[in-house]
Amino acid sequence: MKRLTALKTAAIAAVAALALAGCSSTGGSPSGSASGSSAGGTLTVLTPASAVHLDPATSENLAITTLGLIVRRLTAWDIEPGKPAKVVPDLATNTGVSSDNGKTWTYHLKSGIKFQNGKEITAQDIKWGVERSFAPTLTGGLSYHKSLLIGGDTYKGPFTGQSLSSIDTPDASTIVFHLNTSYGDWPWLVSMPAFAPVPVGQGTTAAYDSNPVSSGPYQVQSNQQGSQLTLVRNKYWSAKTDSVRTAGPDKIVYQESQDPSTVTQSLIADAGSAQTSFDASYLGAAELNQVRANPDAQSRLATSKAGPINYLAINTSKGSLKDLTVRKALEYAVDKQSFRLAAGGSLAGTYASTLITPGIAGRQQYNLYPAPDTGDVAKAKALLKQAGVSGLNLTLITQNDSSSLAEAQALQQGIERAGITVTLKPEDTDTFYTDATNNDDYDLALFSWQPDFPSANANIQPLYASSQIGNGGYNVSHYSNPAVDALIQQATGAVNQQQAQKLWVEADKKIMADAPIVPLTYAKQSFLHGSKVQNFQIADFPAYPNYLKITLAK
Repeated sequence: MKRLTALKTAAIAAVAALALAGCSSTGGSPSGSASGSSAGGTLTVLTPASAVHLDPATSENLAITTLGLIVRRLTAWDIEPGKPAKVVPDLATNTGVSSDNGKTWTYHLKSGIKFQNGKEITAQDIKWGVERSFAPTLTGGLSYHKSLLIGGDTYKGPFTGQSLSSIDTPDASTIVFHLNTSYGDWPWLVSMPAFAPVPVGQGTTAAYDSNPVSSGPYQVQSNQQGSQLTLVRNKYWSAKTDSVRTAGPDKIVYQESQDPSTVTQSLIADAGSAQTSFDASYLGAAELNQVRANPDAQSRLATSKAGPINYLAINTSKGSLKDLTVRKALEYAVDKQSFRLAAGGSLAGTYASTLITPGIAGRQQYNLYPAPDTGDVAKAKALLKQAGVSGLNLTLITQNDSSSLAEAQALQQGIERAGITVTLKPEDTDTFYTDATNNDDYDLALFSWQPDFPSANANIQPLYASSQIGNGGYNVSHYSNPAVDALIQQATGAVNQQQAQKLWVEADKKIMADAPIVPLTYAKQSFLHGSKVQNFQIADFPAYPNYLKITLAK
């Protein structure tokens, strides 16, 4: 998103698979698998990104994408099509032992796991890696842990000799985290990039972003920013200690600064190196139409199940939008069918009605505002009349790329049927996110979100907790309800996951009853690969291919 991830994880940018955070399934078996078995070779990843960032402290990379090839973390994601995502041990022997009612989490490292230089990884290396993420010079990474670790609110990193006392390392194989509140999803958080080991004392400059020390199956051979990143095998990685990475290819090459339409044409033709390549960006509507016109290419298209949520955020702090009845009118005025058509049709997503996205354990399907896919204009008008509101003028901010503009125009036309005037305000990506997360000069915002980890926590807390209003937070609806805040705190602290899931569903329904957003679609994302790329799978979560298991045919 960027996948809107919590973080920042907005899943909207085309390079989200590389930059996330933040953000589904092909419906079963791998798409377009060629005959033959895995036989090493060179896998090429084609990306429009001008650089692939590799510093764990600054990364929002999903656990199953690029950075997961190079660095391991305390835990990892076990994902398969048709099955819920599970958190599993990676560097640690288990997913964590909690005490003190979920405020203390203890991990023991597996023995014999080494960096690319042959040095054994210690708990102190993981502590140093986490501490680096607090350094003011290393910004942009996922930050859940920063507000949870005791003392994290004032800690400025280890580069001036300061240590974070809430991370204990009583010996070389044990690490203990002390939190300021109970947090049941901590095992998911330690799968994030910041929990990758960094050799103590290293990574003090920005240069670490280009060539981190590997703990995974691949290490950097060369990195020419804007052109090409080449990964080769780390001889000290062992499959015996790693249940989530298969390390099939001998070499992985990222070709950067690629033109999306050229990439699509090359993969459709499927000649030469294109046969062992895949597109890191999900396809837009125009590219999807090109692939649909070619049966061979269509057989090599992997499409996720419904996943990230696209929604219309309603600024609940502005004028008439403070009135729940007016917000309910917007729920019925929107034409979801036209929005989905603008996004690419049925292959682009399914209609949304809940905040918790598909693929998240415990999710319940419901719809508080049932209406035809095209909306219910009569009901919208009746609600506006009930609220005593007429001549309403609203400003809708959106990104200024062609896809976002087309989607925003579909929303504009639908809402205006109810007698509401909607003015579009297109903005470049940086300005859009600055305005949406820091300012208040809008009524509506077209937004998208893919959770950073497979828990309803990541659907709800970053977007609807009142603490996330402004200052870069992603509560772009400026939604504040003390009862919901209390429920979020209760759910976040529940160590028992079944109990937590029930609380998150309760929060989901309570928030939607206040109508701070109009859920539009759960996005489907399609990726194209060459004919010799195997095990190109997209699980129920997230809506991206699992880079860690891709192999090549002979």
